[in-house]
Amino acid sequence: MLRLFKIRSGLITKLNATGIKQALDIGGADWIDVRDPDETERALLHKLLRTALPHGEEVEEIESSARYFVDEAGIHIHLLFLAQSEGRHATTSVACILQPNRLITIRDTNLADFRLLRMRARRGRLECQSPAELLVTILDQKVENHADNLEDIHRRLEGVSYMVLEDENSELEDAISQLARLEDSNGKIRLCLMDTQRSIAFLQRHLRERPELQQTCIDITRDIETLMSHTTFLFEKINFLMESTQGFINIEQNQIIKIFSIAAVVFLPPTLIASIYGMNFQFMPELDEPWAYPTALGLMILSGIAPYWIFKRKGWL
Repeated sequence: MLRLFKIRSGLITKLNATGIKQALDIGGADWIDVRDPDETERALLHKLLRTALPHGEEVEEIESSARYFVDEAGIHIHLLFLAQSEGRHATTSVACILQPNRLITIRDTNLADFRLLRMRARRGRLECQSPAELLVTILDQKVENHADNLEDIHRRLEGVSYMVLEDENSELEDAISQLARLEDSNGKIRLCLMDTQRSIAFLQRHLRERPELQQTCIDITRDIETLMSHTTFLFEKINFLMESTQGFINIEQNQIIKIFSIAAVVFLPPTLIASIYGMNFQFMPELDEPWAYPTALGLMILSGIAPYWIFKRKGWL
């Protein structure tokens, strides 16, 4: 799918063209947003722009030389974005090609950041003077989205904290599952922030003649550093809650084992007495006495109560 945008009077506006009209507008578009292009769209862009669009496996490469480089097509930056996948956070790369008169973005999935940019463009709130400024705006929007996600993780973590530390009837296994998901999301956000930091450092080297964009990049870098510190704090809190949860689970398991151990000790003396009088020896004088049976029962009861009373007095129960 191709979406074309034009800069008019300092605002990004969408070109609502299809078919032949869209093919004609591609050359004059300032921003070409490409999502999951088919072979026809790839061929059209290659013919009109003389630019070969990268494929998914090329975009996902992690080495710096493959993610940030300059060639005859323009400045290439592969950005790592956060996406939702089946209720969990996932990461996906977006290939950005910055040319003197246009910005091309290629992605495989629908992303909240680009959806928000399109909505702002429809409402006439996406200010921009050049494709380079638009790329910086995308980076700024990306960082803002990460900040919102971190705030959401912090709120959810507060709920898990109450579940673990205050709610006596909570399911601790469920808390561990939630903590694992939050740790995974926090790690992916941190990875995206690190990627953005490297992207801005690379982009700044090619925007030296644009001091206003340089300052914006500096401001974004400061925001990233703040968010990186926040992810560290969240990691520490998640680890603390994880250790606390495992500790409480161990305490509960120890209590169960303790009950079984005490029960074994309590029933051991009566079992010993019953075993003695269960022997088939010929000479056991008390077996012929009328008081033998109730006496044996009394000894078993007394030998069971005595250990329980001792444990209770020592505070072991």
